[in-house]
Amino acid sequence: MSRPEKVRLGEILVQQKLLSEEQLGLALADQKRSGRKLGRVFVENGYVTEEQIAGALARQLSIPYLNLKFYNINPEIVRMLPETQARRFRALVLEDRHGAMLVGMSDPTDLFAYDEIARILKQNIELAVVNETEVVAAIDRIYRRTEDISDLARELEQDVGDASVDFGALAAANPNLEEAPVVKLLQSVFDDAAQVRASDIHIEPQEARLQIRFRIDGVLHLQTEADIKIAPSLALRLKLMSDLDISEKRLPQDGRFAVRVKNQRIDVRISSMPTQYGESIVMRLLNQTGAQLRLDAIGMPRGILDKFRAIVQRPNGLVLVTGPTGSGKTTTLYSALAELNSVEKKLITVEDPVEYRLAGINQVQVNDKIDLDFARVLRSALRQDPDIVLVGEMRDQETAQIGLRAAMTGHLVLSTLHTNDAASTPLRLMDMGVPRYMVGSSLQAVLAQRLVRVICESCTTPYEPTPTEREWLSQELNDKVDKARYFHGKGCSHCNGMGYRGRTGVYELLEMTRTVVDAANDPDPSHFLRVAQQQMGGDTLRRHAVQLVIQGRTTISEAMRISNQVED
Repeated sequence: MSRPEKVRLGEILVQQKLLSEEQLGLALADQKRSGRKLGRVFVENGYVTEEQIAGALARQLSIPYLNLKFYNINPEIVRMLPETQARRFRALVLEDRHGAMLVGMSDPTDLFAYDEIARILKQNIELAVVNETEVVAAIDRIYRRTEDISDLARELEQDVGDASVDFGALAAANPNLEEAPVVKLLQSVFDDAAQVRASDIHIEPQEARLQIRFRIDGVLHLQTEADIKIAPSLALRLKLMSDLDISEKRLPQDGRFAVRVKNQRIDVRISSMPTQYGESIVMRLLNQTGAQLRLDAIGMPRGILDKFRAIVQRPNGLVLVTGPTGSGKTTTLYSALAELNSVEKKLITVEDPVEYRLAGINQVQVNDKIDLDFARVLRSALRQDPDIVLVGEMRDQETAQIGLRAAMTGHLVLSTLHTNDAASTPLRLMDMGVPRYMVGSSLQAVLAQRLVRVICESCTTPYEPTPTEREWLSQELNDKVDKARYFHGKGCSHCNGMGYRGRTGVYELLEMTRTVVDAANDPDPSHFLRVAQQQMGGDTLRRHAVQLVIQGRTTISEAMRISNQVED
């Protein structure tokens, strides 16, 4: 392909009737004030979409427009262009066409970028237009820091040497000591974790090696392995960052710190635990600059969403969200708080730890070291004249009873509890020693939830169920099993070969109606469970999971995994 011609984006959009002359004038004035690229001004002002810009450029220049969401990118080909230039020019090398390289660019009219890419690749270039947002996402996904992390780990090994060093004593003697290889290694680990949307980082010393793993969409993946010698140095640096006791290696410790990755603030919750071969470190990553928390964005079915919203708008009562660790309970509660938050209401949270910081809400973190436990903070919070109180977890009888009494006396109380499903939750409260009358008079509703992995939309393909899967589906679908279409992800560059990308929620809601409350006062728990199941009308976690399968959102194996968690 010959060198592209220089064109004016605004004129192209006007000619193709995607933009008015008035909008172009406003955008040019905005560009002059802000210094932003004109295309970005068009998109951010809502005049056109990125897809419309890409399509217009493709038509004007007579080159193809490629949707990267459905393009299986070869990382080795992409890396022929260094990351710095790929980010600078918003460009990806997509194919080696034996004599020419296919390069996708968000702005194929950038002549300087074209010349520079051709110089680096030393080959002829064929251009395609790609969406800028998709280019940036692909760059983040492909130019991972795996090699850098391995190199920095080896550098740290050489820095540590073979000698046995007491890093705790060394840091205590020289608190300003900067172990550059350690800092570089950790920064690279955090950069890579953010790029692949990891929720947790696990640093685990084994007998001969140190392994670093990332939890992505609920599943652990090995990032790298390094020499066991660097484990104490990493543990020390992380303890210093989170103000933990660097001399204490025999007891578990918990703390937190914040890092900045690609202009994003990430809060890190850290837990250290002594193991046979050293201190195991687990870090939970909480992005504080992510999307606004909204109940309608977490995958709740419309029927359950409408009921849940109406329930949390009530002036008093206890609302519980249940599920195992890592099932999204905190996200659901914070999404509810974000909708309830207003200047007319006082909101107080009691948490361990505070996971997300929300403006306008009084958030308190418990501290067992100074006897600042849930019950004590909750008593104090109720003297602060709150309208809504969030209790991070109903851990014991005392906390549960204080929360229920608060719900009886005009407060809306939101909290979590670890149970298998919604129907068993009132019984669990009673097992904790909470009187039946308190459960019946204060508990408004129980929302049970799980998280399932979502099929990668870039590699979704039809799937034929196995006999076991077909039999399991028939319990919910009966004779409709053969009428439905099923899908799975075959694995591609967008999902790192996993076939899944992202997660969504699976929910069931038990509302404590008069009939359910009467059943709760019956000493026979089986009677209560029957009434509770009838009240939910079959809208269970299992049914919602099967609905996601039918919609092509998740796989049968994921739905079966959820079912196994809630069935004995």
